[in-house]
Amino acid sequence: MAGIVALLTDFGYRDHYVGVMKGVIWGISPSVQIADITHAVRPQNVFEGAFLLAQAYPYFPPESIFVAVVDPGVGTQRRPLAARVGDYFFVAPDNGLLTFVIREGEIHRWPMEFVHLTQSAYWLPNVSRSFHGRDVFAPIAAHLAKGVPLEALGPQIEDPIMLPVPEPFPEEGGWQGQIIYIDVFGNLITNIQPHHLAGDLHWKIYYKDREIDKLVNTFGEGRPGDLIAMFDSTGYLSLCIVNGNAEMTLNARVGDSLKMLRS
Repeated sequence: MAGIVALLTDFGYRDHYVGVMKGVIWGISPSVQIADITHAVRPQNVFEGAFLLAQAYPYFPPESIFVAVVDPGVGTQRRPLAARVGDYFFVAPDNGLLTFVIREGEIHRWPMEFVHLTQSAYWLPNVSRSFHGRDVFAPIAAHLAKGVPLEALGPQIEDPIMLPVPEPFPEEGGWQGQIIYIDVFGNLITNIQPHHLAGDLHWKIYYKDREIDKLVNTFGEGRPGDLIAMFDSTGYLSLCIVNGNAEMTLNARVGDSLKMLRS
């Protein structure tokens, strides 16, 4: 059985880490295809990695295997984990990296199974204290790609670590939300989703000292330099500056709050 292994890490591209993980995978399962989701997760930012993983995985073929390594607890007692959620496999440290994936599985009532990776026969022979991406997670993914069943990799667990996810909370006339991610273009992704609006599109958005008087559907509805609000490809409300960078212009930060009020 060969398939697709997709990688998401905070390793960057300057060092050898990503290439070595690919070498390990191909050494065990030479015919597997390897895709890079991103290796530019902000260092040690588990929440960001979890968000980006959930954005990416649904667009891969069923049975794809995702290796996510944002692992500030490497070498500690944190568990190495493998999982099946719906039609996909995941290999990651048990530190919350699967939070958004698991939440979606719960919403859709997909079958889910989690195992604690204890069967060292499926790891590299020598495991370092600082590079489990190479020594544990990459070989596990390769063995899954070769057809090793999930249950052979360790005992089942029922309590994977979940990160707290900030939810919008209702205020009189609307919602208070929060910026949860900022993309490479400087767009400010919030935790407000369409279901919070209950089909009502008449809203005003307030962020810092700026007011946005309506939602738009495309960047083209604004002029260069305009601050706009739209539900973008992430499925979340995004604040953007047309042909500009909202993060830099507004000195925005993850965790900043905003308000949406019915107009």
